[in-house]
Amino acid sequence: MQFLTFILVYPLIWFVSILPFRIIYFISDVLCFLLYHVIRYRRKVIQQNLQLVFPEKTPTEISQLVKKHYCHFTDLLLETVKTLSISEKELNKRLVYKNTEVLRELYRKQKSVLLICGHYGNWEWLGNMEKFMPHKGHAVYKPAKNNYFNNLIYTIRARFGAVPVDKNNIIKTFVKNQKEKILGLYLMVADQSPKLNNTRYWTSFLGVKVPVFVGTEVLAKKVNAAVVFLNVTKRKRGYYEASFKLLEDYPEKVPNYTLTDSFLRALENQIYAKPEYYFWTHKRFKHRDKIPEMLCYN
Repeated sequence: MQFLTFILVYPLIWFVSILPFRIIYFISDVLCFLLYHVIRYRRKVIQQNLQLVFPEKTPTEISQLVKKHYCHFTDLLLETVKTLSISEKELNKRLVYKNTEVLRELYRKQKSVLLICGHYGNWEWLGNMEKFMPHKGHAVYKPAKNNYFNNLIYTIRARFGAVPVDKNNIIKTFVKNQKEKILGLYLMVADQSPKLNNTRYWTSFLGVKVPVFVGTEVLAKKVNAAVVFLNVTKRKRGYYEASFKLLEDYPEKVPNYTLTDSFLRALENQIYAKPEYYFWTHKRFKHRDKIPEMLCYN
């Protein structure tokens, strides 16, 4: 069944990927209309999330944000498909990296880097990052359930030199690179909502008390890698800019959860500036206010 699903869907994905951007965005506009007005894909979830985070906004303002988010969501979906065939020259034009000296200085210090970001802007176009950095680039990912699509995702993310790494193999990969004296850069999307039974830390995110994922901080302390926040902003449709903010170069020296809090504050600044570019379709706040008394909360 996995193979049948793949062979039915892949030709469409490939065909769309080779279309010029003007047609890609026309399809995105049509898809946006369908998802918002007809299918109403997760519309209630998006609206509830925005109302929770922005209680001061009027119903009209929330409605406008919802519409803007759908437009960005479908753009991101089609841009991800486009990654299958986009040229390196075209991608370099559409995603520009700023202040890369932050990473070059860490390389000079012989520090590997955990590069963390949220589900904001376009994180799927970051596979070319290694071309502009001194480190060996890795993209940490959660494997898809369909093995054929998982292989496709792997191929897409590896097109420009980055090494996709299963999240379950990150420590193994890091240790291997250390033995081979390779300074790695490991891109991680770190704003997921953890399962309640695996929760170690609760804090305020976007004004809401929620459980937060601390795996990046734990990993950073374990392997003594520097932690850098990746800020991806959308300049205009189809064009992005990425910049870097050092959160900590010696994470083993800072108190527990400090790095996690620093990451969340940086991500909040992104979201508050342009909320329509965050991934509001997921149920990020589903466990809000369920904190057990014995757990840590900041």
